[in-house]
Amino acid sequence: MENITPWIGLVGLIGLAGLAGIKSPVTAHRPGAAIRLLALLGLAGLSGIWVEGAGAMGAFGALGLWNHQSAPLAFWGRLGWAGVVGVPFAMAAMM
Repeated sequence: MENITPWIGLVGLIGLAGLAGIKSPVTAHRPGAAIRLLALLGLAGLSGIWVEGAGAMGAFGALGLWNHQSAPLAFWGRLGWAGVVGVPFAMAAMM
């Protein structure tokens, strides 16, 4: 586990896909607004600066594309759930 811990934080780069929502936002009538708000959890990925592996939580930022009208962007929105990988590392650091 110690060998892969520094690399798990790279999963957080998926969260950068959420920036595509600035150029092409999800239309207001699309369902899933509550899940799109979870994209704010992507900011927790900044804890990866101090805690190895916790940077993977940055992937939550891609949830801002959840249920996007564009199929490729909606795919990236589903990848946002990969942020769950970083939660155990953040929890371990708090204890």
